Amino acid sequence: MTDKTGARETVLGRIRDALALAPKPDEQVERAYRTGRTLPAEERLDLLVDRLVDYKAVVHPCTAATTASTIARVLAARGARTVGVPAGLDRSWLAGFDGTVREDSPDVPAPRLNDLDGVVTASAVTCAETGTLFLDGSPDQGRRALSLVPDLHVCVVDLSTVEVGVPEALARLVPERPTTLISGPSATSDIELERVEGVHGPRTLDVVIRTDV
Repeated sequence: MTDKTGARETVLGRIRDALALAPKPDEQVERAYRTGRTLPAEERLDLLVDRLVDYKAVVHPCTAATTASTIARVLAARGARTVGVPAGLDRSWLAGFDGTVREDSPDVPAPRLNDLDGVVTASAVTCAETGTLFLDGSPDQGRRALSLVPDLHVCVVDLSTVEVGVPEALARLVPERPTTLISGPSATSDIELERVEGVHGPRTLDVVIRTDV
């Protein structure tokens, strides 16, 4: 017969030991994070592209002047005919797109977003070291559902907003804003450890990096 009492006391004893070592409410915990790291623009770009490609995202470097033509080319290659955009997105970015552009709003039910072929948004900050895009719900990025429901996400990143590491990226965010972190297309593994894409977000992520902004 299992000694349930003994096992219970063992577990409780370990909990008491852990609590004894935990910082007290009035104790200051040192946060010695690495901050202030920088890299030249070209090195930040190379690092970010390496991480994004490793995540199976597709990267499209461009300039400010070629943003619209690059986005139009990406959408055409993906066969996108109806595209959603947040209300504050620079509409000149869609000047070369000959399909239908639908402006999102909170009044549009989230399930309706599944009717879109894709979505185009801007981004707030990007971490080169982890290849993570940060969307903070600003007018040019829209609500979280807009970037999670459609199967294709075209995200525009200005190189000037790319930081080296996570601490530097977080320092540029407003903590009170709803932040979505995107590290490549949505992917998970099923019970047999087979990679399945598009379960919790877009199956395809195209990142348009404006290298002169």
